[in-house]
Amino acid sequence: MTSGGSALYAGRVIHRRLAPCGYLFSYRVFSALLDLDDLAAMDRLRLFSVNRFNLFSFFETDHGADEAGGLKRHIETLVCGTGIDVQGGKISLLCYPRVLGYAFNPLSVYFCNNAAGDLSALVYEVTNTFGERHRYLFAVETGAAAPLRHACAKALYVSPFIGMDATYRFAVVPPAENLAISIREEDAGTPVLNASFTARRAVLSDRTLARFALAYFAMGFKIIGGIHWEAFKLWCKGVRVHRHRATEANGFTTVDQVD
Repeated sequence: MTSGGSALYAGRVIHRRLAPCGYLFSYRVFSALLDLDDLAAMDRLRLFSVNRFNLFSFFETDHGADEAGGLKRHIETLVCGTGIDVQGGKISLLCYPRVLGYAFNPLSVYFCNNAAGDLSALVYEVTNTFGERHRYLFAVETGAAAPLRHACAKALYVSPFIGMDATYRFAVVPPAENLAISIREEDAGTPVLNASFTARRAVLSDRTLARFALAYFAMGFKIIGGIHWEAFKLWCKGVRVHRHRATEANGFTTVDQVD
């Protein structure tokens, strides 16, 4: 069985720390690109479920949706509230699925189309290890060439080794046969971190999921484990630690700036 408007993307995440000391780590991962209109049809899959436990699963509440309205309505309302009309358009979410009930998504991306099918907005959803979430919304001009580039001030505490006086610079090649997402983070004007995900499309089917279960079984634990291991190494090197600043649980920033 396959799922119509959704897909999987298998590839590699690369983190390169630039300052005040360098490191590089890379790991293989896969993400799910989920058409939020297609969630009800996921029941046709045996190895993937929505809002209930399975080998692979997706829970709308992991991304801030209430159980009554659903995630599509939640994001549609948020985007339309900024004056960008995506009413009736396709909204797809790129994220890590849960594996045996667990997932951690440092970055998820919503691709929001208008009713005519044009990509009209991108929403970058950043989550930290304290369970806090912040979304950055950018309008997309019709026909804009990839990669789409955006920049904004950092609004959510993420790493204890990067201060809040920082800027994100995003570059995105929207999903087709391939996709690419990169983020350059600058702290007080100094580049400190480059992160990227490049991947190739695969069919969302039980057959592919069975194959990915073997190749990426410990993916969620590897992601969160890698984050803490690299943090430990930076701490051992004496890199300055910035104290956690609690922020609004579901903050939201609308940004007009194009990089």
